[in-house]
Amino acid sequence: MKIVVTEFMDAPAVDRLMSRAQVTYDPQLVNDLPRMIEHAADCDALIVRNRTQVRGELLASLKRCKVVGRLGVGLDNIDLDGCKRQDIQVFPATGANANSVAEYVIATALVLLRGSYGSTAAVAAGEWPRDALSKGREIAGKTLGLLGFGSIGQLTARLAKALGMSVVAFDPGMAHDNPIFAKLGVAISGLDSLIEESDVISLHMPLLESTRNFFDERRINAMKPGAVLINTARGGIVDEIAVATALRSGQLGGAALDVFDKEPLPDSTHFRDCPNLILTPHTAGLTLESNQRVSSLVAEKVLEALG
Repeated sequence: MKIVVTEFMDAPAVDRLMSRAQVTYDPQLVNDLPRMIEHAADCDALIVRNRTQVRGELLASLKRCKVVGRLGVGLDNIDLDGCKRQDIQVFPATGANANSVAEYVIATALVLLRGSYGSTAAVAAGEWPRDALSKGREIAGKTLGLLGFGSIGQLTARLAKALGMSVVAFDPGMAHDNPIFAKLGVAISGLDSLIEESDVISLHMPLLESTRNFFDERRINAMKPGAVLINTARGGIVDEIAVATALRSGQLGGAALDVFDKEPLPDSTHFRDCPNLILTPHTAGLTLESNQRVSSLVAEKVLEALG
């Protein structure tokens, strides 16, 4: 059996694959489409993260491939219909990085609401901006609005409740009588009321044509003044220029963006010197622990499918 891994995978999981198959492992392969196609042409399984686009030329080259393993949960970089037509099974690492993403949401919410953690340089330089930084907000008693209530949203809700937050959720794909809402003490909300009432909004929805630019200027302006927006889902869901504009005007009290419409993010002048803004390079789900879980889960699923 031949397995090709085009992006980073945890070493023990790669070793596990190598014990059962011939493995081409090159985290830089994603940057070289012709070489990736050359290696993929006779592979039995392809393992990717979010940057490898399993569509078009690459998908057409998968003549022998039976399995695509996704080191993550989002599937918008994979042509699922095309894989189905070619009898290729697709296995995401569902749930394996949920804790990392949930912790990122809560951590950035704490930082953005409090607003006092960027003072190291000033304090070390002899300044004492105590008055300016004494008006931060506590997270306890605030309302967290979750747009999407899958496994990551549910775990985020658990952490938020433990810190004394009220949690409301909107997910059109879930029945209102789903027992998970009552089990976690989460209130079901309409979209408009969630946007208007939440102190922190966290996005956990897929990128579809219906959700592209979903959080645009209109929806950001409908948020509670000074509220915080966190996006760990997909970049195309949020209008990035609208976020920057709302931060500068004070309509948004803070924003954390881990995903972007174009990745890597090109030089973006609209984000320069934006107040209370956290930008991270699609790392919310990446920790030492989650990398181990994701890689191990995908390796086992791929090997099981190959038999």
